[in-house]
Amino acid sequence: MIRLLVALVALAVAVPAAAQPLSLDEVLRSSATHAPAILEAITRERQADGRRLSAEGAFDLLFEGDAQSRLLGYYDGTIVEGRATRPLTTNGGYLYGGYRVSRGDFPIYEDKAFTNRLGEVKVGAVFALMRDRLIDERRARLGLTSGDIAIARLDREMVAIGVQRRAIEAYQNWVAAGMRVGVYRDLLTLAAERQQSIERLIALGARPQILGVENRQNIVRRQTLLVRAEQELASAANALSFFLRGADGEPVQPPASRLPAGFPALRLPALGPDLARRIERPDLEAILVRLDQVEVRRLLAENDLRPRLDVRAEAAKDIGPIGLGGVSRDPAEGIVGLRFSLPLERRQARGRIVEAAAEADGLRLRRKLVEDQILVEVNGLAIQASAADRLVALAADETALADRMAAAERRRFELGASDFIVVNLREESAADARLRQLDAEFRRSAARAELVAATVDREQLGL
Repeated sequence: MIRLLVALVALAVAVPAAAQPLSLDEVLRSSATHAPAILEAITRERQADGRRLSAEGAFDLLFEGDAQSRLLGYYDGTIVEGRATRPLTTNGGYLYGGYRVSRGDFPIYEDKAFTNRLGEVKVGAVFALMRDRLIDERRARLGLTSGDIAIARLDREMVAIGVQRRAIEAYQNWVAAGMRVGVYRDLLTLAAERQQSIERLIALGARPQILGVENRQNIVRRQTLLVRAEQELASAANALSFFLRGADGEPVQPPASRLPAGFPALRLPALGPDLARRIERPDLEAILVRLDQVEVRRLLAENDLRPRLDVRAEAAKDIGPIGLGGVSRDPAEGIVGLRFSLPLERRQARGRIVEAAAEADGLRLRRKLVEDQILVEVNGLAIQASAADRLVALAADETALADRMAAAERRRFELGASDFIVVNLREESAADARLRQLDAEFRRSAARAELVAATVDREQLGL
Protein backbone atom coordinates (compact mmCIF):
# COMPACT_ATOMS: atom_id res chain seq x y z
CA MET A 1 0.00 0.00 0.00
CA ILE A 2 2.82 2.39 0.93
CA ARG A 3 4.63 1.59 -2.33
CA LEU A 4 1.44 2.35 -4.24
CA LEU A 5 1.07 5.71 -2.51
CA VAL A 6 4.72 6.56 -3.24
CA ALA A 7 4.22 5.65 -6.89
CA LEU A 8 1.09 7.79 -7.11
CA VAL A 9 2.86 10.76 -5.53
CA ALA A 10 5.80 10.37 -7.93
CA LEU A 11 3.40 10.21 -10.86
CA ALA A 12 1.57 13.31 -9.65
CA VAL A 13 4.87 15.17 -9.49
CA ALA A 14 6.07 13.92 -12.88
CA VAL A 15 2.89 14.70 -14.81
CA PRO A 16 2.95 18.50 -14.29
CA ALA A 17 6.65 18.52 -15.20
CA ALA A 18 5.95 16.61 -18.41
CA ALA A 19 3.02 18.89 -19.22
CA GLN A 20 5.06 22.08 -18.80
CA PRO A 21 4.17 24.35 -21.75
CA LEU A 22 6.80 24.45 -24.45
CA SER A 23 8.25 27.96 -24.63
CA LEU A 24 9.73 29.66 -27.66
CA ASP A 25 12.99 30.18 -25.76
CA GLU A 26 13.35 26.42 -25.32
CA VAL A 27 12.86 25.85 -29.04
CA LEU A 28 15.34 28.58 -29.98
CA ARG A 29 17.98 27.29 -27.56
CA SER A 30 17.63 23.81 -28.99
CA SER A 31 17.74 25.07 -32.56
CA ALA A 32 20.80 27.27 -31.98
CA THR A 33 22.65 24.31 -30.45
CA HIS A 34 21.64 21.40 -32.66
CA ALA A 35 20.35 22.73 -36.01
CA PRO A 36 22.31 20.95 -38.80
CA ALA A 37 22.49 24.10 -40.95
CA ILE A 38 24.17 26.05 -38.12
CA LEU A 39 26.56 23.17 -37.39
CA GLU A 40 27.46 23.03 -41.09
CA ALA A 41 28.18 26.78 -41.10
CA ILE A 42 30.45 26.26 -38.08
CA THR A 43 32.46 23.71 -40.08
CA ARG A 44 32.98 26.31 -42.82
CA GLU A 45 34.26 28.68 -40.14
CA ARG A 46 36.73 26.01 -39.05
CA GLN A 47 37.82 25.60 -42.67
CA ALA A 48 38.57 29.32 -42.81
CA ASP A 49 40.59 28.98 -39.60
CA GLY A 50 42.58 26.23 -41.31
CA ARG A 51 43.31 28.45 -44.32
CA ARG A 52 44.49 31.19 -41.97
CA LEU A 53 46.84 28.77 -40.23
CA SER A 54 48.13 27.64 -43.61
CA ALA A 55 48.81 31.27 -44.58
CA GLU A 56 50.71 31.79 -41.33
CA GLY A 57 52.89 28.87 -42.40
CA ALA A 58 54.54 31.14 -44.98
CA PHE A 59 56.33 32.78 -42.03
CA ASP A 60 57.53 29.53 -40.49
CA LEU A 61 61.19 29.11 -39.64
CA LEU A 62 62.88 27.15 -42.44
CA PHE A 63 65.95 24.97 -42.00
CA GLU A 64 68.00 23.79 -44.97
CA GLY A 65 71.03 21.53 -45.04
CA ASP A 66 73.50 20.59 -47.76
CA ALA A 67 76.58 18.40 -47.93
CA GLN A 68 78.92 17.38 -50.73
CA SER A 69 82.19 15.51 -51.00
CA ARG A 70 84.56 14.86 -53.93
CA LEU A 71 85.01 11.08 -54.16
CA LEU A 72 87.16 11.07 -57.34
CA GLY A 73 89.61 13.49 -58.90
CA TYR A 74 92.55 15.58 -57.87
CA TYR A 75 90.73 17.47 -55.10
CA ASP A 76 89.27 15.79 -52.02
CA GLY A 77 87.25 18.64 -50.51
CA THR A 78 84.16 18.00 -48.36
CA ILE A 79 81.74 20.66 -47.15
CA VAL A 80 78.71 20.50 -44.87
CA GLU A 81 76.44 23.48 -44.28
CA GLY A 82 73.13 24.35 -42.64
CA ARG A 83 70.97 27.47 -42.86
CA ALA A 84 67.90 28.73 -40.98
CA THR A 85 65.65 31.42 -42.48
CA ARG A 86 62.88 33.39 -40.79
CA PRO A 87 60.65 35.59 -43.04
CA LEU A 88 59.72 39.00 -41.62
CA THR A 89 56.07 39.79 -40.90
CA THR A 90 56.56 43.55 -41.33
CA ASN A 91 58.71 43.53 -44.46
CA GLY A 92 59.17 41.40 -47.54
CA GLY A 93 62.66 40.43 -46.40
CA TYR A 94 63.95 37.80 -44.03
CA LEU A 95 66.54 37.02 -41.39
CA TYR A 96 68.94 34.15 -41.77
CA GLY A 97 71.76 32.41 -39.99
CA GLY A 98 74.01 29.56 -41.00
CA TYR A 99 76.97 27.40 -40.24
CA ARG A 100 79.35 25.56 -42.57
CA VAL A 101 82.53 23.57 -42.18
CA SER A 102 84.89 22.11 -44.78
CA ARG A 103 87.73 19.57 -44.94
CA GLY A 104 90.25 18.84 -47.67
CA ASP A 105 91.34 20.81 -50.67
CA PHE A 106 89.22 22.69 -53.22
CA PRO A 107 90.04 24.15 -56.64
CA ILE A 108 90.67 27.86 -56.92
CA TYR A 109 87.26 28.48 -58.47
CA GLU A 110 85.69 27.04 -55.28
CA ASP A 111 87.83 29.09 -52.94
CA LYS A 112 84.76 30.19 -50.97
CA ALA A 113 84.33 26.64 -49.73
CA PHE A 114 87.36 26.87 -47.40
CA THR A 115 86.71 27.45 -43.68
CA ASN A 116 88.74 27.28 -40.52
CA ARG A 117 88.91 23.95 -38.74
CA LEU A 118 85.79 24.58 -36.61
CA GLY A 119 83.81 26.12 -39.46
CA GLU A 120 82.17 29.45 -40.17
CA VAL A 121 79.19 31.11 -38.47
CA LYS A 122 77.09 33.54 -40.49
CA VAL A 123 74.08 35.80 -39.75
CA GLY A 124 72.35 38.28 -42.00
CA ALA A 125 69.19 40.02 -43.06
CA VAL A 126 67.52 41.08 -46.29
CA PHE A 127 65.17 44.07 -46.32
CA ALA A 128 62.87 45.18 -49.15
CA LEU A 129 63.09 48.93 -49.72
CA MET A 130 60.55 49.35 -52.52
CA ARG A 131 58.66 46.35 -53.85
CA ASP A 132 57.40 44.04 -51.06
CA ARG A 133 58.19 46.65 -48.40
CA LEU A 134 54.59 47.44 -47.39
CA ILE A 135 52.89 44.29 -48.69
CA ASP A 136 53.87 41.09 -50.40
CA GLU A 137 52.22 37.82 -51.43
CA ARG A 138 52.61 36.26 -47.98
CA ARG A 139 51.17 39.17 -46.01
CA ALA A 140 48.40 39.66 -48.57
CA ARG A 141 47.36 36.03 -48.22
CA LEU A 142 47.39 36.45 -44.45
CA GLY A 143 45.06 39.44 -44.73
CA LEU A 144 42.77 37.68 -47.20
CA THR A 145 42.43 34.59 -45.02
CA SER A 146 41.66 36.80 -42.02
CA GLY A 147 38.85 38.26 -44.10
CA ASP A 148 37.72 34.74 -45.00
CA ILE A 149 37.41 33.96 -41.28
CA ALA A 150 35.29 37.08 -40.74
CA ILE A 151 33.09 36.24 -43.75
CA ALA A 152 32.64 32.65 -42.53
CA ARG A 153 31.63 33.98 -39.10
CA LEU A 154 29.16 36.41 -40.63
CA ASP A 155 27.82 33.68 -42.90
CA ARG A 156 27.28 31.50 -39.83
CA GLU A 157 25.36 34.36 -38.20
CA MET A 158 23.18 34.79 -41.31
CA VAL A 159 22.48 31.06 -41.39
CA ALA A 160 21.65 31.12 -37.68
CA ILE A 161 19.27 34.08 -38.14
CA GLY A 162 17.49 32.25 -40.95
CA VAL A 163 17.26 29.03 -38.95
CA GLN A 164 15.92 30.82 -35.88
CA ARG A 165 13.38 32.69 -38.00
CA ARG A 166 12.13 29.40 -39.42
CA ALA A 167 12.09 27.92 -35.91
CA ILE A 168 9.86 30.79 -34.71
CA GLU A 169 7.60 30.25 -37.72
CA ALA A 170 7.33 26.51 -37.02
CA TYR A 171 6.57 27.23 -33.36
CA GLN A 172 3.89 29.78 -34.30
CA ASN A 173 2.29 27.33 -36.74
CA TRP A 174 2.23 24.66 -34.04
CA VAL A 175 0.64 27.02 -31.51
CA ALA A 176 -1.93 28.20 -34.07
CA ALA A 177 -2.78 24.60 -34.99
CA GLY A 178 -3.26 23.77 -31.31
CA MET A 179 -5.53 26.76 -30.79
CA ARG A 180 -7.64 25.74 -33.82
CA VAL A 181 -8.00 22.29 -32.29
CA GLY A 182 -9.28 23.98 -29.13
CA VAL A 183 -11.88 25.95 -31.09
CA TYR A 184 -13.22 22.86 -32.86
CA ARG A 185 -13.12 20.81 -29.67
CA ASP A 186 -15.20 23.43 -27.85
CA LEU A 187 -17.61 23.49 -30.78
CA LEU A 188 -17.95 19.70 -30.62
CA THR A 189 -18.44 19.79 -26.84
CA LEU A 190 -21.38 22.18 -27.21
CA ALA A 191 -23.07 19.85 -29.70
CA ALA A 192 -22.40 16.78 -27.52
CA GLU A 193 -23.82 18.46 -24.42
CA ARG A 194 -26.87 19.59 -26.40
CA GLN A 195 -27.44 16.01 -27.57
CA GLN A 196 -27.92 14.87 -23.99
CA SER A 197 -30.42 17.68 -23.37
CA ILE A 198 -32.28 16.93 -26.62
CA GLU A 199 -32.52 13.22 -25.82
CA ARG A 200 -34.07 14.04 -22.43
CA LEU A 201 -36.59 16.35 -24.08
CA ILE A 202 -37.39 13.69 -26.70
CA ALA A 203 -37.95 11.14 -23.94
CA LEU A 204 -40.38 13.59 -22.33
CA GLY A 205 -42.11 14.15 -25.66
CA ALA A 206 -41.15 17.84 -25.73
CA ARG A 207 -39.03 17.56 -28.91
CA PRO A 208 -39.39 15.48 -32.10
CA GLN A 209 -36.98 12.59 -32.64
CA ILE A 210 -35.72 14.08 -35.90
CA LEU A 211 -34.12 16.86 -33.85
CA GLY A 212 -31.86 14.28 -32.20
CA VAL A 213 -30.88 12.89 -35.61
CA GLU A 214 -30.14 16.38 -36.89
CA ASN A 215 -27.94 17.18 -33.89
CA ARG A 216 -26.08 13.86 -34.25
CA GLN A 217 -25.40 14.78 -37.87
CA ASN A 218 -24.06 18.10 -36.61
CA ILE A 219 -21.85 16.24 -34.11
CA VAL A 220 -20.37 14.06 -36.87
CA ARG A 221 -19.62 17.13 -39.00
CA ARG A 222 -17.90 18.86 -36.08
CA GLN A 223 -15.96 15.67 -35.32
CA THR A 224 -14.69 15.76 -38.89
CA LEU A 225 -13.53 19.35 -38.43
CA LEU A 226 -11.79 18.37 -35.20
CA VAL A 227 -10.01 15.40 -36.80
CA ARG A 228 -8.74 17.61 -39.62
CA ALA A 229 -7.50 20.18 -37.10
CA GLU A 230 -5.76 17.43 -35.12
CA GLN A 231 -4.07 16.23 -38.31
CA GLU A 232 -2.82 19.75 -38.96
CA LEU A 233 -1.56 19.90 -35.37
CA ALA A 234 0.33 16.62 -35.83
CA SER A 235 1.88 17.95 -39.05
CA ALA A 236 2.88 21.18 -37.31
CA ALA A 237 4.45 19.21 -34.43
CA ASN A 238 6.39 17.14 -36.96
CA ALA A 239 7.67 20.31 -38.67
CA LEU A 240 8.64 21.79 -35.29
CA SER A 241 10.66 18.66 -34.44
CA PHE A 242 13.23 19.74 -37.05
CA PHE A 243 14.17 22.59 -34.69
CA LEU A 244 13.27 21.07 -31.31
CA ARG A 245 15.89 18.45 -30.53
CA GLY A 246 17.02 16.42 -27.58
CA ALA A 247 20.42 16.43 -25.92
CA ASP A 248 21.61 13.90 -28.52
CA GLY A 249 20.57 16.19 -31.38
CA GLU A 250 17.71 13.96 -32.52
CA PRO A 251 14.32 15.55 -33.43
CA VAL A 252 11.66 15.60 -30.70
CA GLN A 253 7.96 15.97 -31.52
CA PRO A 254 6.23 18.04 -28.81
CA PRO A 255 3.01 16.50 -27.44
CA ALA A 256 -0.22 18.46 -27.52
CA SER A 257 -0.10 18.60 -23.71
CA ARG A 258 2.79 21.09 -23.99
CA LEU A 259 0.85 23.62 -26.06
CA PRO A 260 1.01 27.14 -24.55
CA ALA A 261 -2.04 29.31 -23.99
CA GLY A 262 -1.16 31.76 -26.75
CA PHE A 263 1.43 33.09 -29.16
CA PRO A 264 4.85 34.25 -27.90
CA ALA A 265 5.12 37.91 -26.94
CA LEU A 266 7.77 39.39 -29.23
CA ARG A 267 8.94 42.97 -28.66
CA LEU A 268 8.94 45.46 -31.50
CA PRO A 269 12.26 47.24 -32.20
CA ALA A 270 12.60 51.01 -32.06
CA LEU A 271 11.72 52.14 -35.57
CA GLY A 272 12.96 55.26 -37.34
CA PRO A 273 14.50 56.60 -40.58
CA ASP A 274 18.02 55.68 -39.40
CA LEU A 275 17.05 52.10 -38.62
CA ALA A 276 19.08 50.62 -41.49
CA ARG A 277 22.25 52.22 -40.11
CA ARG A 278 21.50 51.05 -36.57
CA ILE A 279 20.95 47.44 -37.55
CA GLU A 280 24.04 45.26 -37.24
CA ARG A 281 23.24 43.05 -40.21
CA PRO A 282 25.85 40.36 -40.95
CA ASP A 283 25.25 40.70 -44.70
CA LEU A 284 26.18 44.40 -44.54
CA GLU A 285 29.27 43.66 -42.46
CA ALA A 286 30.27 40.95 -44.94
CA ILE A 287 30.27 43.52 -47.74
CA LEU A 288 32.66 45.71 -45.72
CA VAL A 289 34.95 42.74 -45.17
CA ARG A 290 34.93 41.99 -48.90
CA LEU A 291 35.81 45.63 -49.57
CA ASP A 292 38.81 45.22 -47.27
CA GLN A 293 39.85 42.12 -49.19
CA VAL A 294 39.55 43.97 -52.49
CA GLU A 295 41.74 46.73 -51.06
CA VAL A 296 44.37 44.14 -50.13
CA ARG A 297 44.38 42.78 -53.69
CA ARG A 298 44.64 46.31 -55.08
CA LEU A 299 47.62 47.12 -52.86
CA LEU A 300 49.27 43.86 -53.91
CA ALA A 301 48.80 44.75 -57.57
CA GLU A 302 50.26 48.23 -56.99
CA ASN A 303 53.18 46.56 -55.24
CA ASP A 304 53.89 44.57 -58.40
CA LEU A 305 54.24 47.86 -60.32
CA ARG A 306 57.17 48.97 -58.20
CA PRO A 307 60.81 48.15 -58.94
CA ARG A 308 62.59 45.81 -56.56
CA LEU A 309 65.36 47.21 -54.41
CA ASP A 310 66.59 44.96 -51.62
CA VAL A 311 69.44 45.59 -49.23
CA ARG A 312 71.37 42.74 -47.64
CA ALA A 313 73.61 42.94 -44.58
CA GLU A 314 75.69 39.97 -43.46
CA ALA A 315 78.29 39.20 -40.80
CA ALA A 316 80.47 36.07 -40.81
CA LYS A 317 83.29 34.69 -38.67
CA ASP A 318 85.44 31.60 -39.03
CA ILE A 319 86.34 29.89 -35.79
CA GLY A 320 89.00 27.44 -34.70
CA PRO A 321 92.52 26.81 -36.03
CA ILE A 322 93.47 28.04 -39.50
CA GLY A 323 92.39 25.64 -42.24
CA LEU A 324 93.79 24.94 -45.70
CA GLY A 325 92.27 28.19 -46.95
CA GLY A 326 94.89 30.17 -45.03
CA VAL A 327 94.76 33.15 -42.68
CA SER A 328 92.52 35.13 -45.04
CA ARG A 329 89.56 33.18 -43.61
CA ASP A 330 90.26 34.13 -40.00
CA PRO A 331 89.11 37.80 -39.67
CA ALA A 332 85.44 38.65 -39.15
CA GLU A 333 83.63 39.78 -42.29
CA GLY A 334 80.87 42.32 -42.83
CA ILE A 335 79.07 42.48 -46.17
CA VAL A 336 76.45 44.89 -47.50
CA GLY A 337 74.77 44.39 -50.85
CA LEU A 338 71.96 45.73 -53.04
CA ARG A 339 69.73 44.00 -55.57
CA PHE A 340 67.67 45.92 -58.12
CA SER A 341 65.17 44.81 -60.74
CA LEU A 342 62.58 46.71 -62.79
CA PRO A 343 59.60 45.17 -64.63
CA LEU A 344 59.35 46.81 -68.05
CA GLU A 345 55.87 45.66 -69.05
CA ARG A 346 53.38 45.63 -66.20
CA ARG A 347 50.04 45.04 -67.88
CA GLN A 348 49.14 42.17 -65.57
CA ALA A 349 49.47 44.34 -62.46
CA ARG A 350 47.64 47.28 -64.07
CA GLY A 351 44.83 44.96 -65.11
CA ARG A 352 44.45 43.68 -61.54
CA ILE A 353 44.27 47.27 -60.28
CA VAL A 354 41.45 48.11 -62.71
CA GLU A 355 39.65 44.89 -61.76
CA ALA A 356 39.94 45.64 -58.03
CA ALA A 357 38.66 49.20 -58.48
CA ALA A 358 35.63 47.97 -60.42
CA GLU A 359 34.92 45.27 -57.84
CA ALA A 360 35.11 47.83 -55.02
CA ASP A 361 32.63 50.10 -56.83
CA GLY A 362 30.28 47.17 -57.29
CA LEU A 363 30.46 46.23 -53.62
CA ARG A 364 29.71 49.81 -52.53
CA LEU A 365 26.67 49.87 -54.80
CA ARG A 366 25.65 46.48 -53.46
CA ARG A 367 25.88 47.79 -49.90
CA LYS A 368 23.69 50.78 -50.78
CA LEU A 369 21.18 48.43 -52.40
CA VAL A 370 21.07 46.16 -49.35
CA GLU A 371 20.65 49.14 -47.00
CA ASP A 372 17.71 50.42 -49.07
CA GLN A 373 16.17 46.95 -49.19
CA ILE A 374 16.48 46.61 -45.42
CA LEU A 375 14.81 49.97 -44.83
CA VAL A 376 11.93 49.18 -47.20
CA GLU A 377 11.53 45.68 -45.77
CA VAL A 378 11.54 46.84 -42.15
CA ASN A 379 9.12 49.70 -42.83
CA GLY A 380 6.79 47.31 -44.64
CA LEU A 381 6.91 44.87 -41.73
CA ALA A 382 6.26 47.72 -39.29
CA ILE A 383 3.16 48.67 -41.29
CA GLN A 384 1.99 45.06 -41.18
CA ALA A 385 2.59 44.82 -37.43
CA SER A 386 0.71 48.06 -36.78
CA ALA A 387 -2.24 46.97 -38.92
CA ALA A 388 -2.18 43.54 -37.27
CA ASP A 389 -2.57 45.15 -33.85
CA ARG A 390 -5.73 46.92 -35.00
CA LEU A 391 -7.07 43.78 -36.67
CA VAL A 392 -6.52 41.76 -33.49
CA ALA A 393 -8.46 44.33 -31.46
CA LEU A 394 -11.34 44.29 -33.94
CA ALA A 395 -11.34 40.49 -34.10
CA ALA A 396 -11.42 40.29 -30.30
CA ASP A 397 -14.45 42.61 -30.21
CA GLU A 398 -16.17 40.50 -32.86
CA THR A 399 -15.45 37.31 -30.92
CA ALA A 400 -16.85 38.76 -27.70
CA LEU A 401 -20.04 39.85 -29.44
CA ALA A 402 -20.43 36.53 -31.27
CA ASP A 403 -19.94 34.61 -28.01
CA ARG A 404 -22.65 36.73 -26.34
CA MET A 405 -25.02 36.09 -29.24
CA ALA A 406 -24.34 32.34 -29.17
CA ALA A 407 -24.80 32.12 -25.39
CA ALA A 408 -28.06 34.07 -25.58
CA GLU A 409 -29.35 31.87 -28.41
CA ARG A 410 -28.51 28.71 -26.50
CA ARG A 411 -30.43 30.06 -23.51
CA ARG A 412 -33.44 30.83 -25.72
CA PHE A 413 -33.23 27.32 -27.20
CA GLU A 414 -33.23 25.77 -23.74
CA LEU A 415 -36.35 27.79 -22.96
CA GLY A 416 -37.97 26.66 -26.20
CA ALA A 417 -37.96 30.13 -27.73
CA SER A 418 -35.40 29.44 -30.47
CA ASP A 419 -34.82 27.02 -33.31
CA PHE A 420 -32.01 24.44 -33.55
CA ILE A 421 -30.80 25.84 -36.86
CA VAL A 422 -30.44 29.33 -35.41
CA VAL A 423 -28.51 28.03 -32.40
CA ASN A 424 -26.21 26.05 -34.66
CA LEU A 425 -25.59 29.10 -36.85
CA ARG A 426 -24.85 31.28 -33.81
CA GLU A 427 -22.35 28.74 -32.45
CA GLU A 428 -20.58 28.33 -35.76
CA SER A 429 -20.53 32.08 -36.25
CA ALA A 430 -18.87 32.43 -32.83
CA ALA A 431 -16.36 29.70 -33.74
CA ASP A 432 -15.58 31.44 -37.02
CA ALA A 433 -15.04 34.69 -35.13
CA ARG A 434 -12.63 32.92 -32.78
CA LEU A 435 -10.76 31.48 -35.78
CA ARG A 436 -10.54 34.93 -37.37
CA GLN A 437 -9.18 36.32 -34.12
CA LEU A 438 -6.69 33.46 -33.98
CA ASP A 439 -5.57 34.18 -37.55
CA ALA A 440 -5.21 37.88 -36.76
CA GLU A 441 -3.09 37.07 -33.71
CA PHE A 442 -1.02 34.67 -35.82
CA ARG A 443 -0.37 37.32 -38.49
CA ARG A 444 0.59 39.84 -35.82
CA SER A 445 3.00 37.39 -34.22
CA ALA A 446 4.41 36.46 -37.64
CA ALA A 447 4.95 40.13 -38.57
CA ARG A 448 6.75 40.75 -35.29
CA ALA A 449 8.89 37.67 -35.82
CA GLU A 450 9.86 38.94 -39.28
CA LEU A 451 10.81 42.28 -37.72
CA VAL A 452 12.89 40.56 -35.06
CA ALA A 453 14.78 38.66 -37.76
CA ALA A 454 15.11 41.64 -40.13
CA THR A 455 16.52 43.86 -37.37
CA VAL A 456 18.76 41.05 -36.04
CA ASP A 457 17.49 41.13 -32.47
CA ARG A 458 19.92 38.48 -31.23
CA GLU A 459 18.37 38.29 -27.77
CA GLN A 460 14.89 37.46 -29.07
CA LEU A 461 16.36 35.15 -31.71
CA GLY A 462 18.13 33.16 -29.03
CA LEU A 463 21.61 33.90 -30.42
